[in-house]
Amino acid sequence: MKKNFLRASLALALVTPVHAAEKDDIARLRQDVAAMKAAYEARIDALEKRLEAAEAQSKVAQTAAAAAATAATATAQTTAATATTGTTAPPAAAVPAAAETPAAVANGAPSSDNAFNPAISLILSGTYTNTQRDPGNYAIAGFPIGNGAEIGPGDRGFSLAESELGISANVDPYFRGALNLAMHADNSVSLEEAYIQTLGLDHGLTAKAGRFFSGIGYLNQQHSHTWDFVDSPLVYQAMLGGQFGDDGVELRWLAPTDLYLELGGELGRGGNWPGNAAGGNSPGAQALHAHVGGDLGDSSSWRTGLSYLRTKANALELATQDASGDSTTSAFTGTTQLVIADFVWKWAPNGNATQQNFKLQGEYLWRRQNGQLLYDPSSVASNGDFRSDQSGWYLQGVYQFMPYWRVGARTERLSPGTVDYGMNAAYLAATDYHAHRNSVMFDYSPSEFSRIRFQYNRDSARQDQPDDQFFLQYQMSLGAHGAHTF
Repeated sequence: MKKNFLRASLALALVTPVHAAEKDDIARLRQDVAAMKAAYEARIDALEKRLEAAEAQSKVAQTAAAAAATAATATAQTTAATATTGTTAPPAAAVPAAAETPAAVANGAPSSDNAFNPAISLILSGTYTNTQRDPGNYAIAGFPIGNGAEIGPGDRGFSLAESELGISANVDPYFRGALNLAMHADNSVSLEEAYIQTLGLDHGLTAKAGRFFSGIGYLNQQHSHTWDFVDSPLVYQAMLGGQFGDDGVELRWLAPTDLYLELGGELGRGGNWPGNAAGGNSPGAQALHAHVGGDLGDSSSWRTGLSYLRTKANALELATQDASGDSTTSAFTGTTQLVIADFVWKWAPNGNATQQNFKLQGEYLWRRQNGQLLYDPSSVASNGDFRSDQSGWYLQGVYQFMPYWRVGARTERLSPGTVDYGMNAAYLAATDYHAHRNSVMFDYSPSEFSRIRFQYNRDSARQDQPDDQFFLQYQMSLGAHGAHTF
């Protein structure tokens, strides 16, 4: 009995420490497992949050990319060429600069960081003008000009010409806004454009609303600092007053084809030359335009188009000339219809326009005015039927023969056509004189942001009074500026 008790006591004494040690080990293992589990859960939670953020950013990027692709396609003015003089890209501002969540749009919150940081561009331009004849008496024989039309070479001597300030930004993934101010030499400021434009309409559609240059013709919708000559063509001055812009709406459709095809229609207020019948409920101006273009091999591209403009006039004052050759004033009430055919061809070796390139462009304009003409409203006040069919054209070529240097030549001519003054034929003088002008220019562009240009005009717009005109012009571009149209 005593022996058994001793044996049991000895065994218990040996086993008890071992059992206690096992318990401690198990407890530590459990603690380690719990710590590892907590750590992994924390890491998994962090990874899940990063994954959610990445997915959200991906959706935003996809939305922006889709809007950008649609906008770039729909707003491309002419994408016909890949081999051009380097001015074929659609306006850069048409591409959304930043994406935004639909929730932010729905809440009316600022849609993007860019909403508070719009692209701002400033074009500084100055001109020295030397003319043989007084530009204050400038006229285009056979083409009565109305108020608001800009004709002639401008002021003599040094002047600031026309400097431009442009501001543009994407409102959200669906709209873009732009504003362009023109600052003139007489310290006046005019609003050239202020419009909104859609970015994401389907089926190649783009809508615009506000004030903008019409898409008719080739040169009309381009700002003056993009012109290849100091002044606009003579036929543009006679029939469009320089450029036609209006307040209204525009809808364009870009065909989903390899061949560039774009159709557009506009409804406008009609308050600018060649019309003035603004203020009614119905549009005072309507315009249609169609353009088609494409590539010719690797080095050439082309675009051609046909446009139509109709405006209404109500007692629009015209600077006319009586039978004695003296200046008079008449008032035109009726409609003006204008048809424009335009063409441009560009060449650059293998599509590289940096070394050499050439551009040939021309436009033909035909105009019909039909209505009533009140001769000398303040005195004679003779009212009679009036109808005129007139036309004009210009053709110009610009060649960059080496980097930075270009030369160009332009010729243009107007046809007085047929003018029927009705019962006022005895008062007003008709002419068969064809106003014309020839120009040469060369310019030097140290960079894409600066240009210095010299131009000479032999201007025969005034009958039997040719005018030698010399221009020295600088143009400098500051800030963000979108690519020009084709």
